Amino acid sequence: MRFSVRVFPKSKKNAVEKTTEGFRVRVTAAPTDGRANAAVLKLLAAHLGVAKSKLRAVRGATSRDKVIELS
Repeated sequence: MRFSVRVFPKSKKNAVEKTTEGFRVRVTAAPTDGRANAAVLKLLAAHLGVAKSKLRAVRGATSRDKVIELS
């Protein structure tokens, strides 16, 4: 299953919101050296109740708009 994610790095707090298009994920991590991407996957895994290894970014590694695949 694939879904779209809009990422807001350097936010005040970590949060996940469900929208009609997918998810909005706010992370406190900065978008350097893949820290924000790792934080997004960790936060989504906790929100969805799956292992982090089940999620991977299919598209948008350097963009705020990402496509995440749940296997």
